[in-house]
Amino acid sequence: MEETSLRKRREDEKSIQSIEHKTTNLQKELGLFSGICIIVGTIIGSGIFISPKSVLSNMEAVGPCLIMWAACGILATLGALCFAELGTMITKSGGEYPYLMEAFGPIPAYLFSWTSLFVIKPSSFAIICLSFSEYVSAPFYSGCNPPQVVIKLLAAAAILLITTVNALSVRLGSYVQNVFTAAKMVIVVIIIISGLVLLAQGNTRNFENSFEGTKLSLGAIGLAFYNGLWAYDGWNQLNYITEELRNPFRNLPLAIIIGIPLVTGCYILMNVSYFTVMTATELLQSQAVAVTFGDRVLYPASWVVPLFVAFSTIGAANGTCFTAGRLVYVAGREGHMLKVLSYVSVKRLTPAPAIIFYGIIATIYIIPGDINSLVNYFSFAAWLFYGLTIFGLVVMRFTRKELKRPIKVPIFIPILVTLLSVFLVLAPIISQPAWEYLYCVLFMLSGLIFYFLFVYYKFGWAQKISKPLTMHLQMLMEVVPPEQAPE
Repeated sequence: MEETSLRKRREDEKSIQSIEHKTTNLQKELGLFSGICIIVGTIIGSGIFISPKSVLSNMEAVGPCLIMWAACGILATLGALCFAELGTMITKSGGEYPYLMEAFGPIPAYLFSWTSLFVIKPSSFAIICLSFSEYVSAPFYSGCNPPQVVIKLLAAAAILLITTVNALSVRLGSYVQNVFTAAKMVIVVIIIISGLVLLAQGNTRNFENSFEGTKLSLGAIGLAFYNGLWAYDGWNQLNYITEELRNPFRNLPLAIIIGIPLVTGCYILMNVSYFTVMTATELLQSQAVAVTFGDRVLYPASWVVPLFVAFSTIGAANGTCFTAGRLVYVAGREGHMLKVLSYVSVKRLTPAPAIIFYGIIATIYIIPGDINSLVNYFSFAAWLFYGLTIFGLVVMRFTRKELKRPIKVPIFIPILVTLLSVFLVLAPIISQPAWEYLYCVLFMLSGLIFYFLFVYYKFGWAQKISKPLTMHLQMLMEVVPPEQAPE
């Protein structure tokens, strides 16, 4: 008996040492260069192929447009540094949720979770799939814009395909992601090198008098920020690499300070490349900017551009679905959504109900919306919570002084980012009010109803409504709670 107990204790110690050894190796695998690569790879996606037209239409001239791309990069860098302090101070997973919980309590945290599920994540998925369909259909409608019906049907088909792939197999979803990740970097390099060659050849006519005719308003600047920052989306996720970096308290801020300006440089150079072959008017009239660039510069190999942009956008959409499906899954597990959304497919071992739910919400968004209105809708919601989260950092400097802060940014940085967030939320509404902002606010406030019914008070009648629905879906989809899933 004693020998068995001693043997078991030794096996446990070996197991713990093995786990600790693996964890230690994981923490030491990523250096500064790897951190920079992760940052660049995370941020660069479909946004740079969607946003140039919208940024230019709001800024009205080439010079202010290029300045706006630089300003968006600076704001993303400052925001990322604030999130680096939050991520090393509060080491819980869940993005903004634990930060808002620590700073302001459960209601703002729940509203963030609710808004992410119904507004931020699915609208992001819809935008990427719409951009995919625009670039795929553009070569077939040379000289004119593709019909909206074609664009929306292609986007819906992309959502259906990606949702199906991720619901069927985790391995298949990750394989698709690996195949398409490199495509976005290939097309970025092709466009930048082509533009630099054209500049060296003296194609600078479109940069002359680049500030002429500029008439800016606060609302236009706010909308230009919305569209530019969409291309930088992902800056707030950078603190998740902390545990995998060597010397993270030095390398994380360095990776941010080097990585995001590197992305900013790529974005500015891509826009410069576009302007070497297109005037501002021609760029605004182009249905797919990168395709027009390819037709004028790379012919007869211009087919490379829409192909690689399609690969890039479908890869970004797949990554969004893969991660956001898990967000729905966690929300269901925590009791913030229907319990069935935390269930796992018996046959596939994937969070199929969560992924299918996410795909349905994204499909609903593409029916009435276009890319610009969805970007405004997404950015309004996202920056409302980014600003609130970074304001929470300022609040906790006074209310949670006992928390250790391995990375501590100067106090003026979170204050500045908070003020800019307030500007980004209010300026477009005041100067150019639109229905999407009202819809967004109504969606967010409706979360309070569900919070008090299902989370706070847990009314019996509300539970009676959700329980039979959960049982019915469980039988229909052949799913079980995670703890009952076969290994």
